[in-house]
Formats: sequence, structure tokens, C-alpha cells
Amino acid sequence: MTNEDPYLWLEDVTGDDALAWVRDHNEPTVDELTHSARFTELEAAALEILDTDERIPYVRRRGEHLYNFWRDAEHPKGLWRRTTLDSYRSDTPDWDVLIDVDALSEREGENWVWAGATMNRPHYDRALISLSRGGADAAVVREYDVASRSWVDDGFTLPEAKSQVGWIDRDTVYVGTDFAQTPDGLPALTSSGYPRTVRRWSRGTDVADAPTVFAGEVSDVAVGAVCTHTPGFVRHFVSRSTDFYNAIDYELRPENDDELIRIEVPTDAHYDVRLNWLTVLTRSPWTVDGTEHPAGTLLVFDYPAWLDGDRTHRVLFTPDAHTSLQDHAVTKSHLVLVTLHDVATRIEVLTLGTWERVELAGLPDLATLGVLDTDPDESDEIWFSASSFTQAPSLLHGSTSSGVAVIKSTPAVYDASDVSAHQYFATSDDGTAVPYFVIKRDDVESGPTLQYGYGGFENAMTPSYLGIAGRNWIARGGVYVMTNIRGGGEYGPEWHTQAQKAGRHLVYEDFAAVARDLVARGLTTADQLAAQGGSNGGLLMGVMATSYPDLFGALVCQVPLLDMKRYHLLLAGASWMAEYGDPDDPAQWAYIAEYSPYQRLRAGLPMPAFLMTTSTRDDRVHPGHARKFVARMEELGYPVRYYENIEGGHGGAADNRQAAFKSALAYEFLWRTIGSADAR
Repeated sequence: MTNEDPYLWLEDVTGDDALAWVRDHNEPTVDELTHSARFTELEAAALEILDTDERIPYVRRRGEHLYNFWRDAEHPKGLWRRTTLDSYRSDTPDWDVLIDVDALSEREGENWVWAGATMNRPHYDRALISLSRGGADAAVVREYDVASRSWVDDGFTLPEAKSQVGWIDRDTVYVGTDFAQTPDGLPALTSSGYPRTVRRWSRGTDVADAPTVFAGEVSDVAVGAVCTHTPGFVRHFVSRSTDFYNAIDYELRPENDDELIRIEVPTDAHYDVRLNWLTVLTRSPWTVDGTEHPAGTLLVFDYPAWLDGDRTHRVLFTPDAHTSLQDHAVTKSHLVLVTLHDVATRIEVLTLGTWERVELAGLPDLATLGVLDTDPDESDEIWFSASSFTQAPSLLHGSTSSGVAVIKSTPAVYDASDVSAHQYFATSDDGTAVPYFVIKRDDVESGPTLQYGYGGFENAMTPSYLGIAGRNWIARGGVYVMTNIRGGGEYGPEWHTQAQKAGRHLVYEDFAAVARDLVARGLTTADQLAAQGGSNGGLLMGVMATSYPDLFGALVCQVPLLDMKRYHLLLAGASWMAEYGDPDDPAQWAYIAEYSPYQRLRAGLPMPAFLMTTSTRDDRVHPGHARKFVARMEELGYPVRYYENIEGGHGGAADNRQAAFKSALAYEFLWRTIGSADAR
């Protein structure tokens, strides 16, 4: 391509010409893929799974009640509701509906999509409700009175923006938003489109008059503030995210004229202050008190002593070549560590203060476990999710002191009695062993295979129940592959950091190595191998199309980044330069250009069958990436199917029906292109 981009006009998200182009491209894709009996079956199956009343209603404790947000066929936009633990334990909980989003949308003539609720502690009588139009990240914020089931007329409200707001007390909040004016005269938002300043906003006052307590730089990703409400240990913290992985953190002391005390942990580390303990999870090697600790180490310090300069510490977790710390949570008495050993979950429980290990009874074997919620100010209560590739999700509840047990289960949505998951390792170009999982029916030796990948932002791909994929792909005879390529967090921070910026090629080499290994093992052929990915995984699909097209028979590319020359100029793109690099820097563009799909798209490639999907209302990854890539493909004569949901946000769907349609579209495309002859 020349330096001139003939398709820049497609970056005009809601421009008349751009949307006319979208509709012209949606129509033939819908006509081709949605009129078969199989598509109808695929869509109905996906919608049944998403809408079923038998799935687990996951909850979060807020005081005496358990809160849940629920969508089903009757309430596609959803219900915000609550119940008690005793009622929740029953087969038919008595739900107290607080907000019916469908009714609200109809009443106000808005396409509201639920974006979350933040409740005040400790009384939980007020909530800050976020609602987005069509599923965008930007949302309006309104204050809601839980007791009266009504909006607070003179409450905390914000117009549509990518705001950050959190309670200090019932009458005060921290707020960062797109302020009309700032005291320093600089933009209210960073170059990434997130709040640059934080204000302390008191009830009954204009947000424009709220005093600024903290400000960052325009080049930062975002700033934020939080008040912790642990009785006897109320503290305030503010943070500048200087890039996606680095932050400068302070304790803010309002009682001392908003004094800022720097928390001198490494800027890329994750820290937490609980009672008088400071825990630090390293993301790069860190020498402290004369000892070097590798990336992925969890350390604990005495926080008041730390602030006085004392670096005495204890190591709570040390990674090894096979084991990483994925998460940690706190109950009133314990610290819970969630680790991965070759992508298999292990749980460890430590007693706060003594840090001695204790057993937690009731955990299932051979399941992926995650901590969903704790209530550390009040008790040792803990909630776990559990599932595997073939085991439907279950919800465990109990205590870190007395053990846990299954409290809810989701019925299986397909017969997995003859389905097995096996882990294999492929050898990447540099000799690294890259794990991946193959999930298939036991009677299937080889055939149409779908390889899924992400490979970025330290996001680990762990075994979880394949409900829709199980029913619409595996049960029909397809082979499903989950890859654990570099860029993720399966083996700790270094599994990710080695693939940042100039190391980005490792992500693509790993994914290609898995593709070759699948063929070498006889599980499939290149003609019957497809790949799928979204967002950063959509970038992965673009690289496969332009750098490894001979390895695949079909590609499904969803809400992708593709124009890596301009990604940092589009929506939230600037926030990801720590992951990919700065294309305006010639030295960094040199390695980005080696894989940037939009720039590398050229004639003469053995292009796989290609389905591109995105969303107009995605205000995180710009839909222009997908539009321009498809326009360029058509210019070069490559056949391509395109579908853009006019709403849906970064997830590509605003409700279950849209999600089911998008899923069925992909599976119908795959069965038509790489499916066995009888499946086509």
C-alpha cells in the first residue's frame, strides 16, 4: 500500500456513507448464512443455552442480601435483583426485582444496556447505576435509592462518558469524567479517552465545582481514586496509570489537607493494602532488602513500617517453570491463592498474620476454580466457580475456616459422556513448549477443527465449560482447540512480557506452531483447520491471514485490531501502546510493520475463507479496523463475508439474542467452509 489510505472514510463510525457500506455488506452475509435449517438449529441452541432459567444466577453479597443481574427470554435487557442466602439456597429463590432494564428502556425510549452497579458501604441503601446506549463502554451514571426503588432526583448523576465513580461515604464520591473545564486548563480526558483528573464530589453541589484531589498527565492512560471502608482502617488511594501495565500510586490523606504519600512499589507491580499488611505481586524481577525476587512473586510487608522505610518482608508465593499465581483474595482470617500448574488450577489457603497453610475442604478435583466473592470485613465467607471443558459450571459456597460445598449447578447442555480433553505441547520456532488443549468426541479421530487463541494482556486461557461450542461444534463431530500461547498469563508475567512490543512475533509463531502440530498429529488437515479470535485475538486472526494463510482453511475474525499504523489514534487504542508499541516511533514501527495485517494485506495470498464481524457501538476497538480490512480484501479480489452489529459494544452483542445470532453465524460459516462433506 502507499502512504495514502483510501478507506479512511470508513473510520467515520456513524457517518451516512460508512453505515451505507455496512448495510450493503451485512445483507449478502445474512442472506447467505442465515437461511439454512442448520443455522436455525445453531441459533436456537445458542439462545436456549444463554436464556435458560436453569443456569446459575451468580451473586455478590452486599450486606444482608445477595445481588444478581439476570437476562432471559422474557427480560432480554435484564433485571437487577436481590435475595437472601436462605432463599438463594432453595430451588426457587424469591427474587426482589430492583430495576427492570427492559421496562426502563421502553419508558425512556432508550436502548439501555446494563453496565453495572456500585453500592455504598456499609448500609448498601444507595447505588450508582451505569447504563450504556447500545452496549458502548461510555455510560450514563444515576444514583438509585434501594429502599424506595426510585432514582434520586437530586442525586449523583453523570452524562454519557467513560467515567470512574466510587463512594467515599453516603454523601460523597470520587469522580473522574469528561469535565467541561479543569483547573489546570488541560483536557479532562487522557489521550486514551479515560479520566485524567479525580474530584471529591459532595451531595447537593455541582460536579463542576467539586475540588480536584488528583490529576495525571494527558499522556497517561487514566487516573483513579478509591476509598477502602474496612472498619478501623479507612484509607484513600489514588493512582496514575502511566501506561497499560505501569502505575504511580499514592495514599491520599484528606484529614491532612489531601497529603499524598507515594507507595514505593515497582510501577508494574500489583499491590493491595489490607489492615496493616501490604501485599505486592511482582511483574518483573525486584530486589528488595538485598534479595532479588523473580516476576510473579507475592510478598507481604508491614504497611505502617513500610511507609517508615522498613523493607522487612515475607515471601508468600514463588513461581517456578510450571506454576504461576493467577489470583489472590482475602477473607477475614485467610489469604486465598489461586495458582496454575501447567494451566491446571490449584488453591492454597494461608492464615493472615502467621501465613501458615491450612486445608480447605470441599474443593473438586480436576476443575478450573475461581474466587467469585468474599466479604472480608465481616466473615470468612467465600464463593468459588468451578468448571472444566466437559463439566458444566457449579457454584461453591462456604467458609475458608470450615470448607465449601456445591450450592448451585448448571445442567449439562449436551451429552459430554463420550467427550474428552487432552493437553499437548507444540514446539514454537524458538524451541519453547506451547501448551494447548484438544476437546473432541472419543469416536472422532480427525476432522474439522477450530483453533481458538488470544495471546495478549496477560490473559490466561484456562479450561472452562464449552456450552455453545460443545453443542454446536463438538457434539456435531468438530474438534475444538484452546491454545495457551505467549502473550497470555498461563505461566506468569514473563509468559506475557516476552511477547510485548518487539517480542510480539512470538505470539504468532506459537499459534502457527500449534496449527502445524495439529496437522502433524493427524487431528486435521490444513483445509479442515479453522481459527477464531476476537479483539487482540482478532489481530491474531489478521496476522494468520496475512503471514500464515497456508495453515488454515477458514478464519473467523471478531471485533479486531488490524491497522496497527493507526490503532493508537482510534478510541482507546493509545492505552495499548505498552502492549504493541508506538507506531509513530520509527524504531517501534519497524517491528510492528512486520505483522500489521492491514499494511501486509497484498495480492497473491492463499487466503482462507474469511468471516469478519464487529460492532458499530464498540467504543473500545474501533470498527474501522474491520471495515477497512474488508474493503482492502475486496479491492484485491479476496472473497470475504462481513457482518457488523449496529449495537453491542466490544462484546459484539447487546443481549442474548444478538449473541446467539453472532455465534450461529460463525458456526454456520465454519460448517460450510471446513466441515466434512456430509456436514456441509
